[in-house]
Amino acid sequence: MGLYLRPQTLPDALSALAAGRYTILSGATDHFPARVLATPAEDILDIGAIAELDTIRLDAEGIWIPARATWRAVIDAGLPASAAALVAAARQIGGQQVQNTATVVGNLCNASPAADGIPPLLALDAEVELARLGGRRRMKVADFVLGNRRTARAPDELVLGVHIPLPARPGSSVFEKLGARAYLVISIVAVAVSAEFLPDRRIAALRVAVGACSPRAMRLPALEAALAGLLPDPALVSEDHLAPLSPIDDVRASAAYRRAATLVLLRRAIARLLVPEARAA
Repeated sequence: MGLYLRPQTLPDALSALAAGRYTILSGATDHFPARVLATPAEDILDIGAIAELDTIRLDAEGIWIPARATWRAVIDAGLPASAAALVAAARQIGGQQVQNTATVVGNLCNASPAADGIPPLLALDAEVELARLGGRRRMKVADFVLGNRRTARAPDELVLGVHIPLPARPGSSVFEKLGARAYLVISIVAVAVSAEFLPDRRIAALRVAVGACSPRAMRLPALEAALAGLLPDPALVSEDHLAPLSPIDDVRASAAYRRAATLVLLRRAIARLLVPEARAA
């Protein structure tokens, strides 16, 4: 068994990371199930006692989701309709016990290709804030997630949280997921779409992200460009827009099925933009 540290303050946590290599935990809903047959040998840094990483904040700068904020906290935060995709994803992640414990940042840092939280964060143009002793930096989620279980976080850095900007115009967002059943399931495909609208309901800006169909969740810029300036129209979404994706055959689905399902979910999500939701819950 390795070392176990549970610092009470952020400076203490950063000091520990500067002095050694630690696996960082908060909810640990993915960490411990993967190690049920073996005693973990790595050194653990548990951030669960750092109070300043607790509270979701909504202000003029946008939405701040700190490292300890759980999926249940996202559901209960009363987020605006522009963030509805993230709230919908929160309701799809595990059961209530997992939602009460697992964190948004943990899902992001785990960097699974099928992580349900990453497509909404991409579609919402979110940024990750990291800290080390002596400095902080921000980067887009698209730059933070490098591939399957790989991120841009340096060993001496801690992810403090995620910033989600508020849209410049009225907007809404949508999350669609396909699994082998309705709940408690790993995604076969996950899709998130975020749009800002002109007064006549034409699309002023669009961001579309797909998960579980490539080594990391990806935006589809060609589709975003194709629909800009138009009313949301599912018929405009074509197989050509899926070219950047590289779905695989595995126990959950074939590559061909994933590609076909992605097209259906994207069209469904675009259609839902025609009926903006009044709130995110």
